Amino acid sequence: MSRVQLVEIDLRAITSAEELHSLLMESLNFPGWYGANWDAFWDAITGLVEMPYTVRFFGWSQFSQRLPREAVLLKECLTEMQGEYPQLASEVVYA
Repeated sequence: MSRVQLVEIDLRAITSAEELHSLLMESLNFPGWYGANWDAFWDAITGLVEMPYTVRFFGWSQFSQRLPREAVLLKECLTEMQGEYPQLASEVVYA
């Protein structure tokens, strides 16, 4: 299977951590048994799925104001992956 070039994720309507994890699961093709928490997110992006070359988040500013904790944790996971697994990590655009 070839690596996807770009996945765009629209965060403008997200109002809860549950909605966020559901959207991430759908957008990044996580398995149905995805645990919908940050440990499970880390496990998914580093070993369960092939991440796209680029992930573009739309509505980041509004999302990070509505759910600041979730925004920080999401960004930390993706940044940490870039440091630990640069060849597997996505370039991330926060638009």
